[in-house]
Amino acid sequence: MILEVIVDISSAEVDRTFDYLGDDIPLGSRVSVEFGRKRLLGFVVGKKETSTFPNLKKATLIDSPIDEKQLKLMDYMRSKYNLRYIDVLRLFLPTKLREEKNPEYTRIYLSPNSKYSYDEAKALIGTRAKKQIELFDFLTEKGGGFLSQMVNLYGISAVNGLREKGVVTESDVHERRVPLGSLDRKDKVVTLTDAQQSAVDQIVSGQGVYLLHGVTGSGKTEIYLHVIEHFLSIGKTSIMLVPEISLTPQMLGIFRARFGDKVAILHSGLNASERYDEWKRLRTGQAQIAIGARSAIFAPLENLGAIFIDEEHDTSYLSESNPRYDTREVAEERARIAGAVLVLGSATPDICTYQKAADGKFNLITLPDRISAHKLPDMEIIDMTYEFRSGNRSPFSHELIDAIGQAIERKEQVILFLNRRGFASFMRCRDCGYIPKCDLCDVSMTYHKHENSLKCHYCGTTKAPMTVCPECGSHNVKEGRVGTEKIVEELQSIFPDVKCLRMDNDTTSGKDAYFKILDKFSKGEADILVGTQMIAKGHDFPNVTLVGIIEADAALFMSDYRASERTFQLVTQVAGRAGRAEKKGRVILQAFWPSHYVFKFAKTYDYTGFFGVENNRRLVTGFPPYKDLVRVMITSSEVEDGRNSAKTIYLAVRELQRTYGKFPFLNLTASPLKKLSGQFRYQIVMRLEPVNSQMILNDTYKIVGENRPKKGTAFVEINPQNLY
Repeated sequence: MILEVIVDISSAEVDRTFDYLGDDIPLGSRVSVEFGRKRLLGFVVGKKETSTFPNLKKATLIDSPIDEKQLKLMDYMRSKYNLRYIDVLRLFLPTKLREEKNPEYTRIYLSPNSKYSYDEAKALIGTRAKKQIELFDFLTEKGGGFLSQMVNLYGISAVNGLREKGVVTESDVHERRVPLGSLDRKDKVVTLTDAQQSAVDQIVSGQGVYLLHGVTGSGKTEIYLHVIEHFLSIGKTSIMLVPEISLTPQMLGIFRARFGDKVAILHSGLNASERYDEWKRLRTGQAQIAIGARSAIFAPLENLGAIFIDEEHDTSYLSESNPRYDTREVAEERARIAGAVLVLGSATPDICTYQKAADGKFNLITLPDRISAHKLPDMEIIDMTYEFRSGNRSPFSHELIDAIGQAIERKEQVILFLNRRGFASFMRCRDCGYIPKCDLCDVSMTYHKHENSLKCHYCGTTKAPMTVCPECGSHNVKEGRVGTEKIVEELQSIFPDVKCLRMDNDTTSGKDAYFKILDKFSKGEADILVGTQMIAKGHDFPNVTLVGIIEADAALFMSDYRASERTFQLVTQVAGRAGRAEKKGRVILQAFWPSHYVFKFAKTYDYTGFFGVENNRRLVTGFPPYKDLVRVMITSSEVEDGRNSAKTIYLAVRELQRTYGKFPFLNLTASPLKKLSGQFRYQIVMRLEPVNSQMILNDTYKIVGENRPKKGTAFVEINPQNLY
């Protein structure tokens, strides 16, 4: 039998299978092969009867970490996203399996030598070696101990003394590392509401994709748990995805309380050894539930019953680095291959997802009410232009300061949210709130300080920077930029005795930093939590009664056709953190443009009303779900190299219109972020009709592959999160 093998090399030149001999080696096996003058790892992805190559070498079986259903999913991803074999394979395997050495983490364990009785061993040690006697007595009492610990406790001389006298033996012991092992939660006995029970019944008895549209606090997590319980009872496994690593500890705690050691965790925050241990538990069936962020979709589970994507609208499910893929699309295909159900949960679904539900492509389940005694918190909208005109230069309105003070007096907690996504800022009139927008794309224009111009990141239109507001004639025009660190400083100057925690990219870079911050806040060790979008979803703090949203309209004016959708989602999600238990919640939203339709619908948590307006806007302007947005990004360390490559690719893509008809939109421009990490950047942006989008994409992939810059790279993105 001829094996088709992918070798573990990241190079486009070897992005194909190589033929090797191998009897009785199953598909998905990890093998050792001769490749040139080296011996490399390879993976068996196919078999055939004959080969056109003579004198084939034999592959040596190591193990079989991948099953045939996973191979089918890999083929889908390669075809859908034009990915290299090895890049896709690496998504499915922990890094430890890319080494030929034993991936097991072992430690040397010392034990008393059973050859000798206690008295015989003591006689060999002698009476003068006091440290050795203490160490031997410890080992005798405990039954043994790890070498590294014994060296720390008693010193290397004592350890070596016992070794030389032969009174101890050594063995290699595998020690499982338990990620976030300190989590300790008690399971709650929960009686489902009628709406929750109906949702569970529909999911476990159905098939395909379900959109679980439930307001914040409607009990979506308990539905997930009950569905998983059902599938476990019939011998099936489940995958639970969350958008942020910060949400993983909380979800893991809930799941461990319910399912114990059946749960394994997978995300990028684990070290290589931890990830391998968790992967192995899933692969061997020791654990039947995988929880994690985006990468957990590749968990090595067999007999899959259900996949859950919590907060399915979140942008983190779209991978924007190589390999690029949409987790929701991958999950849908994996569920189809496995015959499993896919559940997409959100209080604010992605517009494209909800449109599929409206079209009948997905099953829609609605949960319009909270399960707690309190309804959704009342939302007050504060006009910050009025505050500014009244002389208030603080980022806080008078109402918000008063509300914070009252909450602290009641020993309640506060969450303050400031969205600072992306690198770009914008220009705004501080008197009337006006922000310049593109005439063609209906998105805000971004101020480029180095060029001193306003630019649309979608069509490339440029304008002179605003110095006088065209709406009210004011010269009070500023570049908006307020950060979470500044917010904390202001808070502590107003409330010097109040304890604040900050949660953003700066404070969560260390290992388990997310968990530590959230754990402190949940234990009441801080009064106020200030953060960016990572605090906006999924968290459940019973003592939080006040949520303040600062510069709520900041995200509205990012150069993004989804700006309104992102703002509505963020506002609704963060508002939902208030009043989730017995205490009534309150939300204070501050904006310079409070009359925007986003806030009209957000104030009453009216998603369907917002969807109707936003969906129609997408239809008129030609954005997803009605058109596919595609970007080709070209980067190079040399300006001319990048420019020439971009021009060549653009002209070749333009020629595709002879075959497929004129595109709704096609443009070549320098990227708004012209230089990043020493690389000059150019982009080709196109909008395509969905009916022939995949065919055009396939041709575009080929064009890009043949015309990459000599000193850089080029790649294709489908519906990218930004155009920077």
